[in-house]
Amino acid sequence: MKINKKIILLVLFIIMQSIFSFVNFADDSNSTNTDVNAKRNAYYNQLTKEPKYQIIRAKILEVPLDETKEIRNDIPIESDRRYQHLRIIITSGNHKGEKYTVQNLIEMVNPYKLIFKKNQSMLLRMMEDKDGKIVNLQVYERVRDKYIYFSIAIFLIFLIMIGGKNGIKSILALVFTGLAIGFILIPLILKGYNPVIISTITCTITTVVSLLLIMGKNKKMISALLGTVTGLIISGIMVFIVGNLATLTGLGNESAQLLAYLPKNMKLDFKGILYAGIIIGALGAIMDVTVSISSAMWEIEEVHPKIKTKDLLKSGLNVGRDIMGSMSNTLILAYAGGSIHLILLFNAYNLKLIEVMNMDLIASEIIRAVAGSIGLVSAIPLTALFATYFRKSRHLKNRV
Repeated sequence: MKINKKIILLVLFIIMQSIFSFVNFADDSNSTNTDVNAKRNAYYNQLTKEPKYQIIRAKILEVPLDETKEIRNDIPIESDRRYQHLRIIITSGNHKGEKYTVQNLIEMVNPYKLIFKKNQSMLLRMMEDKDGKIVNLQVYERVRDKYIYFSIAIFLIFLIMIGGKNGIKSILALVFTGLAIGFILIPLILKGYNPVIISTITCTITTVVSLLLIMGKNKKMISALLGTVTGLIISGIMVFIVGNLATLTGLGNESAQLLAYLPKNMKLDFKGILYAGIIIGALGAIMDVTVSISSAMWEIEEVHPKIKTKDLLKSGLNVGRDIMGSMSNTLILAYAGGSIHLILLFNAYNLKLIEVMNMDLIASEIIRAVAGSIGLVSAIPLTALFATYFRKSRHLKNRV
């Protein structure tokens, strides 16, 4: 036994030495390019550091000049440019209370026009000099965040009013999920880690935490957890196989294409990011189904403790079948709702089905919806089987 331990330690020592030797060799071979890489990375980091401008809030006191109300039939709309002079007071930041007049340029050909009125709130892009004095103010956007925060507050109030303690637990789970995505998933993907692996790990962690908070530590939670994870795995396998066969690029929409213009030292896997988005999108629906089935089966057993295992499994599958249709529709309708502008555009230009179906963007969205639905449907019998298994094991323990 001592000899075996010595041999194992020797083998581990040789492996570690080989790894260190390989790393040192790689470092030596790349030593000539160290300065070049350092300068390049410094340049890219300079591009992606915090911008030199600040976004501040302001309120419009008056509009001394407003050309948007003029009628100019003699000017083609492509050349029609209007101006607004806005007298504003800054309501946030170091220059709060200061008053300025800013110019707002409106191109009438642009469907999205920022036309302001008196007493409206707005966002400005502000630039300062070294002494902290304002050198430039530009119209940035309307203020919308306060209405968003208001709607979120209403949502949270409803959760607490209707859900009680479970509502508070749901809020905590929601906050944890947001933090996990914002502080783990996104930074690691930007650093070049595999998006599929990172998203799978993040989804698993958030699923465990969410189910523990909502359902507690019990067999019911374990059944839902195993059903969710296996459903996600099946969905991920489906995405990987069909996505590779369809040669999806992950650059089908404008948001994804903008990522391609990030500094080149950010090595992003665009296809992997697409797959990661599909996995994350499917998680919520799959978790809803598994929790519903697991909870329903546990409640049935609580009311009828002598129910046969076969009948309990059948009841769980029946519940799952009822949920299946509505949840599959939920996924597909959600993705269709997100693409409603494209669907209208395709219909307006009478594009043929063969044109639409073979577009990278449309193919990605269809695979996203189908893969999520397959994972959801697969999770139904799996969750019912897990719940039945744990019911059997619990009964065996009680007999002993």
